[in-house]
Amino acid sequence: MTDVVTRFAPSPTGYLHIGGARTALFNWLYARHCGGRFLLRIEDTDRARSTEDAVRAIIDGLDWLGLNWDGDPISQITRTDRHVEAVNTLLASGHAYHCYATPEELDEMRTKARAAGTRRLYDGMWRDRDPSEAPAGIDPVVRFRAPLEGTTVIKDKVQGEVSVQNDGLDDIVLLRADGTPTYMLAVVVDDHDMGVTHVIRGDDHLNNALRQANLITALGWETPVYAHIPLIHGADGAKLSKRHGALGVEAYRDMGYLPETLRNYLLRLGWSHGDDETISTQQAIEWFDLDGIGKSPARLDLAKLDNLNGHYLKAADDARLATLMAPSLAERLGRSLSAVEEKRLGEALPDLKQRAKTIVELIDNSPFYFNEGSPPCDEKAAKLLTDEAVALLGRLRQKLDDLPAWTPEALEDAVRHFAETEALKLGKVAQPLRAALTGRTVSPGVFDVMRVLGREETLQRLEISPPAS
Repeated sequence: MTDVVTRFAPSPTGYLHIGGARTALFNWLYARHCGGRFLLRIEDTDRARSTEDAVRAIIDGLDWLGLNWDGDPISQITRTDRHVEAVNTLLASGHAYHCYATPEELDEMRTKARAAGTRRLYDGMWRDRDPSEAPAGIDPVVRFRAPLEGTTVIKDKVQGEVSVQNDGLDDIVLLRADGTPTYMLAVVVDDHDMGVTHVIRGDDHLNNALRQANLITALGWETPVYAHIPLIHGADGAKLSKRHGALGVEAYRDMGYLPETLRNYLLRLGWSHGDDETISTQQAIEWFDLDGIGKSPARLDLAKLDNLNGHYLKAADDARLATLMAPSLAERLGRSLSAVEEKRLGEALPDLKQRAKTIVELIDNSPFYFNEGSPPCDEKAAKLLTDEAVALLGRLRQKLDDLPAWTPEALEDAVRHFAETEALKLGKVAQPLRAALTGRTVSPGVFDVMRVLGREETLQRLEISPPAS
């Protein structure tokens, strides 16, 4: 059996789009599943739109997702000489020719073809003409001499057998007038030279595959296995756009998602394994195959992504989460966390992550742990700290000062007993207690908060005055 080689071949014209990330994931998983190789090729022949910033964004996105490639990334623009060499081979065999059509002639051809409902937009005016008839001052392009009769068929692992009548295939341009290769040529040559055995990409490339198949045959090369994946749509079924969440991978990172979440979520966008929803990376490598890819477009659902991320947050190592939170916390506080605060964060995380769906929510829910003294109160919390409530908390503070053990269980028993002696329900004490300690009406369990803050900090925060009216 031939060793499997897949590739991810993005154009560096922007960030690593969520759809591109899924394509990279499927290629990576299939290569790893088969014990093969996963290659990265930067398709940067469009020099006007390709940027180094985009290359870095793509590489950073793949790194963050944990999709490691084999060997060095290949820059397509560095292979121009090889592309020209392949074109010269086609010219010599009669499978390509020079075309001297002017822009005006090409426009006229297209207009006539569309008016006649003809799929072939180029009429082949230079297929059989002698180059000696070429007009002066026109730099020719090189076109592929596509077959005019018969049918082109590819057997796609996702789409099934796909065919097209050859009279509908244009003589595609291989080399532009300035001598630079087109995408259609460069992809075929690079896939062959890189030993790519399986081309897994979006089904928007299906028409390209039909055109490239004839080019591959003309060069005498073996056609790769094709698997064209349906595109991702929005939750409403419409073509994916930014309003649906069609963002770059780095945006999902900044929104607080974990890379293992995004890997799992993207895997389930168009691929299935029974009823399994939560699939570890190791399971994905073990189970992934091309037969599990569906033919229908997948729908991006950010609510499902949130829920899945909540699952992975709960399972994540606390030290890792603290490291991920630290830069944003430092920016918010205007300083780095002290050693005491780092310890406090580590102790708070087991409870914090039970109530959060993203890293951003973890950060939003934790700043009160890092105040010195009473934290600022939001409007709802401030309303709870009436003169009567402050006096109540002052009496509670005296009871807590003498508490032998500072554990959630001991603290809850003490507060319950205090409430009983005050002839109050527990909530009437716990609500202003939470407001005084956190500045909020919603937080992790108040007794866990007290444990994390410690005796000294808790008692200090209970030395309060009612908010100014």
